[in-house]
Amino acid sequence: MACDPPRASPVVGLVLTHKGDTFPSMASDRTYMRNDYERPRTTMLVWIVSALSAAFVLQLILGSPKLGFADQVLDAMVLTIGSVKQWHLWTLLTHSLLHDPGNFWPAVVTVFGLIFTGRHLEPLIGSRRFLALFVSSLAFSGLCWCAVHWTHGGAQIGAGAAIFAFLIVLSEVSAGTEMTLLFLPVSFRLRHLILAILTVETLALFFYELPGAAVPLGLSPSAHLGGMLAGWLFYKFVPTGDSWDRISRLSAPGFLRLKAPKRVPTAATRAPSATAPWRSGNLRADVDRILDKINSHGFGSLSDEEKQILDEAKDLLSKH
Repeated sequence: MACDPPRASPVVGLVLTHKGDTFPSMASDRTYMRNDYERPRTTMLVWIVSALSAAFVLQLILGSPKLGFADQVLDAMVLTIGSVKQWHLWTLLTHSLLHDPGNFWPAVVTVFGLIFTGRHLEPLIGSRRFLALFVSSLAFSGLCWCAVHWTHGGAQIGAGAAIFAFLIVLSEVSAGTEMTLLFLPVSFRLRHLILAILTVETLALFFYELPGAAVPLGLSPSAHLGGMLAGWLFYKFVPTGDSWDRISRLSAPGFLRLKAPKRVPTAATRAPSATAPWRSGNLRADVDRILDKINSHGFGSLSDEEKQILDEAKDLLSKH
């Protein structure tokens, strides 16, 4: 699955080249149109994916026949009930750096899953909260896995739980998000994908993992469901401007409701109504901010409100 690829906004050129009184030419005062333009910084998602990929390559090197250090690495980093009982609590995080060296698919799926969800989520919540969500979801999902496996043991590796946490937060902050399959022109709402995952993982938890049986495809429902719960708790309690309003509202997660919740727009995301008169200074500031976001993260990172601002700016410019 993949979201629509980033593409240039059809209104960008229109805004930059307009010479009317309402919008003076903005090509000269946009940073990336000048020679001294500073390239965007590397996103937190790129750092995370690079770290996971480098760790997997290092794991393969250490496990080669010439070195044979794989056992020592796994013993120190893999999450097991024994490691937790010995207070090796760092394994709640280090287990995410490991993957099965005999099977590349879990590592590949994890990387693409993080990219698939993270590239849309990070611009919405910021790099610091994005990293905090990644780390906290891994630790919390590890605790959930330990709670389920406390009696019959086992081992847990991989960072797949973070993908499920990203999905939950993304569905809460952008309820109307749609996804498109990679090879088929089929789109669906994110909440429908989450409900399907929640159903499958819950059934696998009760019919396989809790009884101690091997889960098909090597899945870890307890860790995945723990990641989803961590994502919802993160959205509910981590301060993001309107957090106290969210905490005071005792309501089910958005993906469990029949209708998407109505959100009160904040100052940063409020979209103007079609009938509200535009003041050129405010619109120009909004368009500047959106163009910077397109330049840094691509058109696909825009929210529905930001796309509406561009559409209304395009309509306004077409009248001049």
